[in-house]
Amino acid sequence: MHITTKRSSRRLQGLFLLGHPLPVLFHVIAVTLFVLLAAWPRLVWSVVVLVVGAHAAMQLAIAMLNDYSDRDADAVGKPEKPIPRGLVTPREALLAGCSMIALMVLLLLPLPPLAWLLALLYLALGMAYNLGLKSTPLSGVVFALAMPLIPLYAFAGVGYIPLFLLWLVPLGFLLGVALNLANSLPDLEEDAASGARTLAVVLGLSRSFLAGDALLALGALLILLLHLSGVQRVQPLALSITLILTSLLLVVILALTGAGKPRETRKLYFYLVTLACLVLAGGWLLGVLL
Repeated sequence: MHITTKRSSRRLQGLFLLGHPLPVLFHVIAVTLFVLLAAWPRLVWSVVVLVVGAHAAMQLAIAMLNDYSDRDADAVGKPEKPIPRGLVTPREALLAGCSMIALMVLLLLPLPPLAWLLALLYLALGMAYNLGLKSTPLSGVVFALAMPLIPLYAFAGVGYIPLFLLWLVPLGFLLGVALNLANSLPDLEEDAASGARTLAVVLGLSRSFLAGDALLALGALLILLLHLSGVQRVQPLALSITLILTSLLLVVILALTGAGKPRETRKLYFYLVTLACLVLAGGWLLGVLL
């Protein structure tokens, strides 16, 4: 009995880690923020739960199937991952990922067709990333295409697609590439040693940090120029707060992370870049809607 309980506990731990809980949490926070902005003030909580739940299931599926796809490489380069550690078997990881896809489809059924389309497009990009594109410079393009789909999906989920959302495509492209670089930096040396040609490997350590920081700054500059030119006005106070917070985050990023800092800070860099992206995209959307 004790052995069975211990085995079940290890399996639950493995499934939890297989889902990449912290990155997925960031995605859930982002889609929740976007769907609340899209639906406010006429919130229908059942719709909000479906939109957020379907996106969470999709992110878990992508994370779990990512570990399944990388199981052989992880056995050599990342033995601490749940499959190499023996916490879950490859078959269990595959079944868990496929189950999350099934759950996503089930939760999408009551939502508008455009929400299905955007969710399935995001899933296709995630699977393409898992199945090989992440080892190429095109990994940055996958992130750049996927990031704008999150707010578009959230708005489509509540049946509201205003024209200003089109500006999320260039903004999301900039932030998506920044996120891809930040996501790749913690594993830069392992990726290079295994022959992977990720965008971060191609650019190298210093230029990847420089490009990531520059892309965040360009994102902030884009929303400022859209406002000043009159192309897309933003509520002035919301714009000011968004730009100030983004600037402060960039100062923290430059102070605490970078090519000359310890390798352990690269994961912190990813989290700070993710937070900066949330502040920029969420603050801009809020300012437009006010």
